[in-house]
Amino acid sequence: MFPLRFVKTSSLFSTNILFSNFSPKQPRTTLLSHITRKQPRSQSPMASSYTTSSHASKLLFRQLFEKESSTYTYLIADISHPDKPALLIDPVDKTVDRDLSVVKELGLKLVYALNTHVHADHVTGTGLIKSKVLGVKSIISKASGSKADILVGPGDTVCFGDLFLEVRATPGHTLGCVTYVTGDGPDQPNPRMAFTGDAILIRGCGRTDFQGGSSTQLYNSVHSQIFSLPKDTLIYPGHDYKGFTVSTVGEEMQYNPRLTKDEGAFKNIMENLKLPYPKMMDIAVPSNLVCGMQDLMNL
Repeated sequence: MFPLRFVKTSSLFSTNILFSNFSPKQPRTTLLSHITRKQPRSQSPMASSYTTSSHASKLLFRQLFEKESSTYTYLIADISHPDKPALLIDPVDKTVDRDLSVVKELGLKLVYALNTHVHADHVTGTGLIKSKVLGVKSIISKASGSKADILVGPGDTVCFGDLFLEVRATPGHTLGCVTYVTGDGPDQPNPRMAFTGDAILIRGCGRTDFQGGSSTQLYNSVHSQIFSLPKDTLIYPGHDYKGFTVSTVGEEMQYNPRLTKDEGAFKNIMENLKLPYPKMMDIAVPSNLVCGMQDLMNL
């Protein structure tokens, strides 16, 4: 038996959260998912030599789009596990029914709904998902200041079946931004996948002029936490406004018109964007600080 412990959380969310300290590389147990706390994994120099067979046979991946805010939601699942545990990353309230329909059609068991940060341009779908699917846990970074069932930090891993996501802190767009990266190992998807939220977009990056944003912090976050990944790592951003769907670390290191500059030039670019105030910000941010469960909080 592997030792387990339970942690109490706010009564507005889940009352008990299951944690385990066993490694995703150990033999499969009956648990669908768990969070491993602060166990950083070394970057394998052999990562680029892995075949894509584990990606094709174990990981189900769907990229979903919400057109009003140009937001991507990502559905991933371990389909080699008998229960087919699944995650939704950055769900949007307006497309929750569509997303849950896909989960049902594919025979998956949704266990987690994750946010990369507190969004300013749409209301997260995590609250609605929790009201519609029993047992789903919401996840966001502790640094975000938001409520959720599980608050994660750098070095934590989010496990589902025999697969896992590594949590990397990538603040700068907001204080609490994180990037979720698929695991490093022969039994994990290859090439790796980075779900970057707004920290880095395809040939761009998120703005840094509100919610505790910092161009210096964003520049350092991207270069230390994303550009340090293998160059074939696939980048899946939180938004796209030009029709792009995916990039790679190597491409962005070479072609990103902002992040290829030195830090001083990058800071100058970000300070002179002159972007309009986000039209949904006054609605979205307060809602997202309570996991999109604003109606329940106001009862």
